[in-house]
Amino acid sequence: MIELYISALVTFFVVIDPPGCAPIYAGLTSGASPAHVRAMAVRAVFVATIILLVFALFGEALLKALGIGLDAFRIAGGIMLFLIALDMVFERRTQRREERAEKVKGTPEVEDVSIFPMAMPMIAGPGSIASVMLLMSRSQGLPQSLVVLAALGTILLLTLVALIAAGPMMRVLGAKVETVITRLLGVILAALAAQFVIDGVRASFAG
Repeated sequence: MIELYISALVTFFVVIDPPGCAPIYAGLTSGASPAHVRAMAVRAVFVATIILLVFALFGEALLKALGIGLDAFRIAGGIMLFLIALDMVFERRTQRREERAEKVKGTPEVEDVSIFPMAMPMIAGPGSIASVMLLMSRSQGLPQSLVVLAALGTILLLTLVALIAAGPMMRVLGAKVETVITRLLGVILAALAAQFVIDGVRASFAG
């Protein structure tokens, strides 16, 4: 159980990337009052939690309804996570996030950034949705599913703390430290993604 929790924790941490969301959020909410910043952070994490829980609980049923096997989803999800990992290593993911944030920031009528782009796609994006469905599909029984959900809850709580403390955090860490952390996390995610693909291919041939 502990190994499953740590594995799920690392996967969600790398994919959701709370340290990477913090500077984007800080830039989007510059000039807002502390109370407004906290309210938007809470709303963003709450909406993202609902989205991820829906896919965690009903994602497998959706796949069955579409006639997609879990092994095929493991392979596809692993490939998608590997592409995200490459973007993290070469900093393309951060660049795209910043460009998306600048577009939202440059639109005067957009004041509340909690739903878009923070809740989705930055927190509950394709990578995190695929990850939660993959981990839930690998869980055997209710106890393991609860462990995966506990790991997800831990990371979402950490994300909330990161968003609320985004301003002070960025002053402490700085851009260079964030870049190093993002690249290291990208390497870890690449290894996890490769394991998903290996598991899916192995199960397909075994079947």
